[in-house]
Order: sequence, then C-alpha cells, then structure tokens
Amino acid sequence: MSETVRIAVAQMNSGVTPEANLAVIAHIAQSAKAGGAEYVLTPEMSVFFAENRDMLEARAEPFEDNSAVARLSEIARENALYLHIGSMAVALDDGRFANRSLLFAPDGTLQTYYDKIHLFDANIPGQQAYRESATYRGGETAVIAETSLFSLGFTICYDVRFAALYRALAQAGAQVIAVPAAFTVPTGEAHWEILLRARAIETGCFILAAAQGGAHENGRSTYGHSMVVAPWGEVIAKADGDAAGLIFADLELDRIAAARQRVPQLENGRDFTLGTNIKAAQ
Repeated sequence: MSETVRIAVAQMNSGVTPEANLAVIAHIAQSAKAGGAEYVLTPEMSVFFAENRDMLEARAEPFEDNSAVARLSEIARENALYLHIGSMAVALDDGRFANRSLLFAPDGTLQTYYDKIHLFDANIPGQQAYRESATYRGGETAVIAETSLFSLGFTICYDVRFAALYRALAQAGAQVIAVPAAFTVPTGEAHWEILLRARAIETGCFILAAAQGGAHENGRSTYGHSMVVAPWGEVIAKADGDAAGLIFADLELDRIAAARQRVPQLENGRDFTLGTNIKAAQ
C-alpha cells in the first residue's frame, strides 16, 4: 500500500430526480480525477433525496438490475477511480428500503456494499414521533473493504453516534472510515465536528465525512461542513459551509500507526462486567 493517498470528499445538494443527481456525481468523479484523487466519497442519499415514502416507492429500484447502480459503475470505470456512493435507497422485498452504501472499484466492479445499521427511532417532545425503522430495514453486518489504497470501514450518518461500531471496524483492520451523512442543521451545529473528531481519536483512523448541504428540493435543510479528520483528531480538510463542492486531502497512512502507538487504546481495551450496588466484603 502506498504511504500517501490523495482522496476527495464531495458535498452535495441532492434533489429528488435520480438522473440529475447521477449527472452531478459524474461531474464530481471527473473533478476528483482531475485533482489527482484515487478515491472519492459522496454523501448519504446521493442518488435521490426523497421527500416521503410515496416518492421512495416511486423512485427506489430493487438492487438487482438497478439502473442507477449500472450508471455508477460506468462513472467509476470512465474515471478509473474508487467511487464510493455514500448511500442510496434500495427497494427490498418486505416493502421497506435499505439505506445502502456502495463502493465501485476503478474498473467499475461493485466491490462491496453496506446497509446502515442504526436507524433513528425517537419520541421528541413537541414533535411527531420519528420511526425510520418503519421505512428502512437496518443492516446487521459491519463491513470493511480491502482496497489497493487502504482498508476502508463503512458507516452512514446516525451510525456516527455509536462508538462501538467504529471500534469494531478499527480492531478488524480499518485504516479509513467513511461517514456519508445528511445531518440536520441543529444537530450539525451541536455535534457534527465533535463526533467526527472523537471517532478519529478513539480509533486512530482517518475519518472521511461527506455531507449533504443547504436547502433541498424535498424541503429539508442539511448542515454541510464536509471534512476529513486525521487519526490524532485534527481536521485536515473542511468545507466552509453548506454549498456543494469538493474537498481534497492527502492521507499519510503512516500517521495511523503513529497515533495508535502513542495511545494504544485499541490494544488496552478490556472486557468487563457491570455491577450494581456492589457491597465491600465484610
């Protein structure tokens, strides 16, 4: 594996029409390649950002013979780079959908995919209860892809709040972890950078965070501020706001071992039991 890898992270303002978003992704891949990147990551729901379940049902295709997947394969092959689609909605046989991340190799081969594990189900005071699990089916398997560049761990958006997933990926060999997302503005302002830097520090991995940003055609507003975080926790590339664009970073892979050697938390972790009201021996 090379010691330094140039990557690109895309910030998008995806609409509800797959064809338009695929054209944007094609341009992103061309720009990433022109900038010397060997890998490019797009945000969550890059292919279309649905307004509601009816729109999902009208636009999301099954994975087999999926027209968007076929076009994305072409884009990767045409630009001879790793194209990591942060996620897209895929219709499942139980009437729900998968929030699925896909990695295409430079020859256009679909190398692997990951279904978002953690779904946002919450009762928020003063608001209607939110049940992502009513629309999406959560994945059950954490995924690492062994590329010619680095070992890549997969996560999507809400996953970033679950540190155990990131630790498991790092312990299994991930050097870089992708965090495609569509954070809301309030949660983005409060938690986005803090969570990303924490996940980098805890794992000793590079964290690549590609975000949706701005006011969308579906009526939502997302935070943007895509970034790349180094294993020691410092931000090495960042989008200034929520405008669509592309950021580049050179990942010095030897920084991973250096950070983990300075603080060997992946090695020092221990299993433990939890006790309640334990009394000292008499």
